Amino acid sequence: MGDYRRSLAQRALARDRAGPRAGVVRDLAHLVKNDPVLAMAASRAIDEARGEGYELGYADIDELMAVIDYLMTYAPPFSESSLVHCPLNAVLDWLMCMPSGYALFRDQAFNAQLKRVLNYWCGFLSGPYSRMHLNADANGWFCPEALEKTGLTQFLCDPNEPYWGFPSWNGFFTRQFEPGARPVAEPDNSKIVVSACEASPYAIRHDVQLHDRFWIKAQPYSLQEIFTASQREIAKRFAGGSVYQAFLSAFNYHRWHAPVSGTVTHAYLIDGTYYSELEAEGEDPGGLNDSQGYTTAVAARAVIVIECDDTALGTIACVFVGMAEVSSCVIEAMPGQHLRKGDELGFFQYGGSTYCLIFEPDTIERFVPQPPFDSDTEPVKVNAHLATAR
Repeated sequence: MGDYRRSLAQRALARDRAGPRAGVVRDLAHLVKNDPVLAMAASRAIDEARGEGYELGYADIDELMAVIDYLMTYAPPFSESSLVHCPLNAVLDWLMCMPSGYALFRDQAFNAQLKRVLNYWCGFLSGPYSRMHLNADANGWFCPEALEKTGLTQFLCDPNEPYWGFPSWNGFFTRQFEPGARPVAEPDNSKIVVSACEASPYAIRHDVQLHDRFWIKAQPYSLQEIFTASQREIAKRFAGGSVYQAFLSAFNYHRWHAPVSGTVTHAYLIDGTYYSELEAEGEDPGGLNDSQGYTTAVAARAVIVIECDDTALGTIACVFVGMAEVSSCVIEAMPGQHLRKGDELGFFQYGGSTYCLIFEPDTIERFVPQPPFDSDTEPVKVNAHLATAR
């Protein structure tokens, strides 16, 4: 990864001398440089990482901003190497887990400006010029290794069309399965809860609390913080209930589906952090992977609450958390809409992500996947049997 960061930075610094930076990057640089606390945190995080011997590819704030600006017109190539397919995460990786970096990536003003940067990049990734790696080259997303990794033949696309018919990088990233590729498990059996995403199990917890110490190493779920203070009545419904959490890598299908049949009662977005890690987990070379429980309370996310047709299930909350890169959450199912199990709820645009299903107390008899889980745990297919209700 050090070689990748160094190569990326060399290209970025060479280009930086050739023209002006994107306005959102200039604004981010202005914020950091002109806020003494942010300037101190960013500078110290860079120095701390370099002092630990990590190869960043940049030496100060200005060089970091040059690299971020370069990424605004950069689409990730395919690579099985860690984080190459998440370039901004790779650039920030060691800063995030330095003592000064923890404070930097939690700062509200910094995250608000970072959101503008990520939205700007999302615009590029949603346009036709982002398709530079949608090909069969060695680092293209249609090479044999990438096709095996993504299972692309299961998706709606046409190998005979330019770029296989995808209009943009985000069009490829939010690709849809061929009809029938992911059938809904027992669609007419209300006791069968299905997986809302194609994702690897991360944790199952019971008797979750309205308030808990989500910032400690155990990362317990804190319902009030997940739903936010303005939605306390929703959070109270789930006190004492169960949480299932699972992780989506950048290679996974990134659309969300209804785990049950029912009516949407709430659907809202929450602003939050994008690259904040938990100190208690220590250095995490995989980016945010070790801090997933913590991110449910602090990161940018979407919440969709469904009142189940089966009254014994009560309500189920679906929480979709953007962990890194753009990770914009797009909600499609709105309050008042009735859904059948397996109907689409929304999707993540580019980035690694995690999600939770939160259940009321005493409604789940058993979960199909059982801990312990690790980084090699296979994804549960979307619409597959996930849990059985009482």
